[in-house]
Amino acid sequence: MIHIVIPVFNRKEFTRACLDSLNRQTNQDFKVIIVDDGSTDGTDEMLRIEYPEVDVLRGDGNLFWTAGVNLGIRHALKQGADKIMTMNNDVVVDERMIEQMYKWHAKKPEALIGALELDAENGKPIFGGERLNWISGSTQQILEIIPEPERRGLHAVTHLPGRGLFIPRAVFEKIGLFDEDRFPHYIADFDYTHTARRAGFELYVNYDAKILTYPEASGDRENRRNKSLKNYYKHLFDIKGGGNLRDFTRFTFKNCPKPYIPFYLANGYTRRLLGYLVK
Repeated sequence: MIHIVIPVFNRKEFTRACLDSLNRQTNQDFKVIIVDDGSTDGTDEMLRIEYPEVDVLRGDGNLFWTAGVNLGIRHALKQGADKIMTMNNDVVVDERMIEQMYKWHAKKPEALIGALELDAENGKPIFGGERLNWISGSTQQILEIIPEPERRGLHAVTHLPGRGLFIPRAVFEKIGLFDEDRFPHYIADFDYTHTARRAGFELYVNYDAKILTYPEASGDRENRRNKSLKNYYKHLFDIKGGGNLRDFTRFTFKNCPKPYIPFYLANGYTRRLLGYLVK
């Protein structure tokens, strides 16, 4: 079965909606592992009373995304899991999502597979994967080049986000877990999938497996809405900052082909320094 690892910190209503959507899946061949990193809003009690079937692991509030996910993955691997999915708690899963992941995993048994992301407010597709150009620092949005009638099945990408990310055990056996030392929160998923791709694994977005998200609910979006010098600093240097310069620099030196590093750094720094001000 698929072991689904979900790190959480507070926001119990998001967690409840996520788990309820999983309970409505047409294929119930999965196990949920929640990593609760010190929630103080009653998440622990809710999980114990309403979802006793869920495995709950606990942190002290200092795990952040990457260490939390790794804790859940280690737990799953010890249980003999051969299929793992990482998921954020602010996700509502389409009822056929697990069914469609199994379908395409059978055809691509060693591929990492992501999901098509829809806006939970209006149901419109908002993310269908990207292909990165190291020289320009730009990403080609797959949704922009695929006509709507062809938005089905698998589409190859260069990296994948961690929300609804299917990973076969063979990947962990070859490249290990997520890099929590270099990337404690953001970019860890992109780093991991780039690493997997270099190791020979294929990456796809599965347009038949859909998840619904709340883009405006992310901490970085909130930071951008309330612009200030303090928030600008957090955007660039905080562990949860969407433009974290340290993590971006580490990501570049670890993943970018050496001849393109100066171009990618220059473009990336410019986007991060100016993007906060204009968006």
